[in-house]
Amino acid sequence: MPETVPTAPGTGRHGDVLLAAGILLIAFNLRPAIATVGPLGPDMRSALGLSNSMLGLLTTLPLLAFGTVSIFTPVFTRRFGMARTMAGALLLLSVGTAMRALPTVGSLFTGTFLFGTGIAFGNVLLPAVVKQGFSRKYGLMTSLYSGMMGVGAALAAGLAVPLASALPGGWRGALAVWALPALLALATWAPQLRHARKPTPGTVPAIGLKTLFRSRLAWNVALFMGLQSFAFYVVLAWLPDMMQSRGMAPIAAGWVLSLSQASGIAGSLLVPLWAGRKPGQRHILGWLIGLEAVALLGLALPQLGPAELWAALLGLVLGGSFSLALFLIVVRTSSTTDATRLSGMVQSIGYLLAATGPFLAGALFDLSGNWQHVLLLLFAVAAFKLYTGLGAARPGVVRPV
Repeated sequence: MPETVPTAPGTGRHGDVLLAAGILLIAFNLRPAIATVGPLGPDMRSALGLSNSMLGLLTTLPLLAFGTVSIFTPVFTRRFGMARTMAGALLLLSVGTAMRALPTVGSLFTGTFLFGTGIAFGNVLLPAVVKQGFSRKYGLMTSLYSGMMGVGAALAAGLAVPLASALPGGWRGALAVWALPALLALATWAPQLRHARKPTPGTVPAIGLKTLFRSRLAWNVALFMGLQSFAFYVVLAWLPDMMQSRGMAPIAAGWVLSLSQASGIAGSLLVPLWAGRKPGQRHILGWLIGLEAVALLGLALPQLGPAELWAALLGLVLGGSFSLALFLIVVRTSSTTDATRLSGMVQSIGYLLAATGPFLAGALFDLSGNWQHVLLLLFAVAAFKLYTGLGAARPGVVRPV
């Protein structure tokens, strides 16, 4: 059924600045609540008696929320409008993050699922908001907001252990403090609510779910997103533990993860600009996967060089792969409505696949006691990512039937 996706428009240059500020602050808040778990994992494990598998579940839960909620996002935008749905997402993100300060295991896991739900809405809506609000500068805005996601993840990873030492409540305070920037993002987004409109019927046929699930191109984009996110969240959850197994102190291991996330900012900024210059992106994909293999080999073989070098290279590649996946959602569709629907399908399937990553990696380490097996798993994921990515990066769009 045809429809249009509502916008939350500003008026003139001032409105554009407010919208851009809201987009960038929202993007900043889509990773810190997850990125803090890896550096604080050893403290949480000892305080709560969690196994590596259960600790991995704390990273997996948000991904499960991404997978289950994303596909339904267009239903909420049709009912409440895009601006109000985004505001609700930020409220869920703030409340869920703050709940982790409560002294129960149940509140830790419940809060994690709540903020995961909020992030799921934000993940799906941001590409559509950017496409409609900045249609002539989509590549630039994709670079900026995916870069801001990397900034949030890098700061959260690097500051997690120092904040746990400085804040009341230790690691619980370090987890919950990230509710404050989420509330700031909500306040910055609030002006968009004054301009919110209910969606109105459109005249251009939109892609239906049946078409999406029958499209090989849509599946290639979804699987590429999922495999990319699988690797990203394994690194986010377990890289500090890998570094500590090599004798690094917890603070130093947290900063290695922060370095990895910070280098991902460069990849996020550069790849969409590079990808936007040509209708196909297969050569970009080849470079990304090749560099990823080099980085994984470096982490697997300590004699090849310092872990910081390979962690930074891996972060650069994963940041670039993520922004490429976001870029493909838009260029493989012909309208904002189609981009929203493809985004929901891609992120639902993709994150359900990614959700298995931290848990499987933790379980694999529990069984083997060796991080080398986890790195071999990431090699296999990279190979499948190359296969699906080549199909997703070929020029073309998913068309309604």
